[in-house]
Amino acid sequence: MAGPQYITDPEEKVRVVVLDGLTALFHTPSGMTHIVAPPAPEILAALREGPATIAELIARLNARYDFEDGCESEAIEARLAELEQAGLVSRSYPPCEAQPHGEGDRLQAGGGASSGAASPSTALRAVPLPIASRQGG
Repeated sequence: MAGPQYITDPEEKVRVVVLDGLTALFHTPSGMTHIVAPPAPEILAALREGPATIAELIARLNARYDFEDGCESEAIEARLAELEQAGLVSRSYPPCEAQPHGEGDRLQAGGGASSGAASPSTALRAVPLPIASRQGG
């Protein structure tokens, strides 16, 4: 089983301002502003190339960046979980794969990352990142 693919909104749905070592992201569908640190912006950029499993995402990132041996998978998975909770990334399951218990709690309208029309398996509710997030304006 390959696992879920992760997706993000197209570039025009997220306004990006690079600050001193951090990046401010204004997510236009949710109206939320998020302050993130590397590798979150790099993960979002890699996902804009198209949906990817964790293994595919790590391969994309390894092609561009040097990671310390053995820690990239844990770090990327942790950042993906934060980005998913914030509504900047969502999971897309192949039709033949059942979603793990608890993964069906999705909103369909305007609440998060989607690729085209929102569906229960591709839309997330927007939740602020636990680190330095605030409502946009």
